[in-house]
Amino acid sequence: MSQPPEDDRTVLSTGTMRASADDHAPHHPHALQAGTRLNEFEITGILGEGGFGIVYLAYDHSLERQVALKEYMPSFAWRSNEAHVSVKSTQNADSFEAGLRNFIIEAHMLAKFDHPSLVKVYRFWEANGTGYMAMPYYRGPTLKQVLHDRTTPPDESWVKRLLAPLIDVLEVMHENRCFHRDIAPDNILILEDGRPLLLDLGAARQAVSDTNQAFTVILKQNYAPIEQYAEMPGMSQGPWTDLYALGSVVHFMIDGHPPPPALNRMMSDPYVPLATRYGERYSQTFLEAIDRTLAFKPEERPQSVTALRAMLGLNQPAAVPAPVAASAPQQARVDKKAAPGSRTVLIGITAVVLVGAGLIAYTKLRPLPVAGTPAVVAPTAVAPATASKPPTFDPLTAMNAILAGADPGRKVTAQAVNPRVRIKRDKLGFSVQSSHAGFIYMFLLGTKGDDFQLLFPNANDKDNRIVAGEVLNLPRRTWPIAAFGPPGTDHFVVMVSEAPRDFSAAGLTAGDPISTFPVARAAQLQAAYTGKAPLFAGIPVCAGKPCPASYGAAAFSIEEVID
Repeated sequence: MSQPPEDDRTVLSTGTMRASADDHAPHHPHALQAGTRLNEFEITGILGEGGFGIVYLAYDHSLERQVALKEYMPSFAWRSNEAHVSVKSTQNADSFEAGLRNFIIEAHMLAKFDHPSLVKVYRFWEANGTGYMAMPYYRGPTLKQVLHDRTTPPDESWVKRLLAPLIDVLEVMHENRCFHRDIAPDNILILEDGRPLLLDLGAARQAVSDTNQAFTVILKQNYAPIEQYAEMPGMSQGPWTDLYALGSVVHFMIDGHPPPPALNRMMSDPYVPLATRYGERYSQTFLEAIDRTLAFKPEERPQSVTALRAMLGLNQPAAVPAPVAASAPQQARVDKKAAPGSRTVLIGITAVVLVGAGLIAYTKLRPLPVAGTPAVVAPTAVAPATASKPPTFDPLTAMNAILAGADPGRKVTAQAVNPRVRIKRDKLGFSVQSSHAGFIYMFLLGTKGDDFQLLFPNANDKDNRIVAGEVLNLPRRTWPIAAFGPPGTDHFVVMVSEAPRDFSAAGLTAGDPISTFPVARAAQLQAAYTGKAPLFAGIPVCAGKPCPASYGAAAFSIEEVID
């Protein structure tokens, strides 16, 4: 099997940017031109490109700062006009959709964390047939470039200083059931203060591998363990998957070369332990720990970051940064000037006001905090609670599980009419289109995280059917929504199901007009749930006949700003 391209990565910045716009002429044949506007962002150049995306330098006119803007653009896609992205061949359509869905999931994941050694995501959205995420503009070379410029291999203390923050950030991710799955020297940036920064996750490449098995393109073969190549009995992915990749990076630092590709180790393993080759320069304890991470069989590797940290003799982190939402709390309210006789729905952290009925029901929302990449990039169920610890529930994981469980053959497109709205001035609106007819369900999570809602259908609007190919504009006049702040991001997941669905098993509680999944009940149900389908995707219901379970799904977000 041929070696994958060494530049299959995303690089945010490798040094000082060139000065003129002409110098930033696109290298990728389908890159956006300098001067292109995407909402508040203006493209000014290219920072990096790889097999699955292009990273641009852009100027944020809203907050007056430079950002790195990543566009999902796999190698089998092209720009069919000035901005719109399409696949080159229909045979790649499923791969493109799976990759795009997981690109958005990756953005969701990264936006949840605020760790100094993990790339941040400011915001993300879908447009032009593809996806985008805006990130800080980081400066610095990759670890691969730093090692290339060295005249001698780094000593043990240098390697451990680099490993410590990387291990810490993996611990934060793994505690939230998130795996990176794309750790390599060209995916680690060394910032100006010497701090390592772990870059983008393996979400899009994993999704494509699941659909077309094109592993030479999507895996860094010398850094990916055997369980990443295909589903194999007894070889599931987990923390040990990331630890193998991290051990491969250390191998590269010590030896100047990565370990042999995992596929070459299946029959007769050519791997020679570091402990037998570099004992004169590094301690045996250190080398043996790295050799353990590089064991071919997953069960022979350290099973957790805690175990690896102990083997390396690294001190426990003084305080592992907890994942936090990247956005400030916000709310979205309905327009109080609704049509006569209509009920005005207010979605926000203060209240849901039903003007027509004269009722007030209190809700609390937060923007979809969005995790750094869950197990297998597609989120998995929250671990069952123990007797000493009450069950916990993350609505974000539930929403991402709905996305991950979608059928890629059922294409759903959902987008905001205006992805950036002014508080107390603009209304919220969105459109949905589906390749197949079905029943629409729209989920919403807001700023506080203790309210998970089924926004549509609702008591004011129960007509949730959509015709194949039609564009359905929501909300309808019976439940208008207006931006009412505070500033932040509202996140939505739209599901179009072939059959109608029942959500009572997921604890959905009817509201007037919006139904909710109470968090305490949701935690109990999720902790006890053992099914394979996403719990909060509901159960298809068909009277007296076979009931299809397939559905399509998409995500979008709306940012509320102070004018």
